[in-house]
Amino acid sequence: MLSADLFDFQINGFGGVDFQRDGLTRAQFEHAVGALRRCGTSGIFATFITDEVDALGWRFEAFERRCAESPAAGAAILGYHLEGPWLSPVEGFRGAHPAAPQHAPSLAEFDRLQAAAGGRIRLVTLAPEWPGSAEFIAAVTRAGVHVSLGHTNATEAQIDEAVRAGARFCTHLGNGCPLQLHRHDNIVQRLLARDELTACFIPDGIHLPRAVLQNFFRAKPPGRVLFTTDAMAGAGVPPGRYTIGPHAIEVGADGVARQPGAQNFAGSTLTPDVGVRHVADWLGLPPAEARALWSTAPAAAFGVTLPSL
Repeated sequence: MLSADLFDFQINGFGGVDFQRDGLTRAQFEHAVGALRRCGTSGIFATFITDEVDALGWRFEAFERRCAESPAAGAAILGYHLEGPWLSPVEGFRGAHPAAPQHAPSLAEFDRLQAAAGGRIRLVTLAPEWPGSAEFIAAVTRAGVHVSLGHTNATEAQIDEAVRAGARFCTHLGNGCPLQLHRHDNIVQRLLARDELTACFIPDGIHLPRAVLQNFFRAKPPGRVLFTTDAMAGAGVPPGRYTIGPHAIEVGADGVARQPGAQNFAGSTLTPDVGVRHVADWLGLPPAEARALWSTAPAAAFGVTLPSL
């Protein structure tokens, strides 16, 4: 087994296990964490995607129970990443997230979800074009929660306002947007140009082709790039049918996770150890530097301490 020192801040599921599937068992939870550790990963933010607030609350509570029941596996869960329901509802920008539950961010809802999560929501992805976003960002940032911009078509002014309020990251930049955009005036360029924001990329060769990843990496200042798998249940297991919450997902022989009949990606099947290799090989980085970008760098960025295994 690899030395387990990697940290991934966007994991929806792993090893055939969907973290947001109702009825997640202790055995399934322990299996997923074991599979992650075999891929060199000691810590993650378990990621919960768009749903109705009641459903999200139940899932956080259930996941916290799994962590308490199995402290050895629970030690790998360094917090939660909440991706939705405060994203753009617009086709293309919402990606595989459902449109109906999307709405303006609400501090009352966040407080309710944070209580259900045992105070462990550490990262929130939102679209800052919603009214009241700046006030929301400022409030949760003061409470020690990190904010990332994603699934958004925010204007320059709206991005300005979000950055001033405390937003620091961009979620899977280059994705969560339509396949076709204006060649110059588009959200990818608007966010990529923001040196204040740390860009998070999925280096699987699918979400971002190799040449695009190279160009995007070069566009950011040193210290303003992090990497994630955005893994779903189909990561680390053969192609087949899996889920993300209530949504059926097909993983084809090409390794791409999609909703049946749709072209949108629905998470990835990349594993963190393979992600390290891609970053080293594709970006020409020394192996130790590539590994740091998947371990100590994100841990420092999100203020977490990796567990010793």
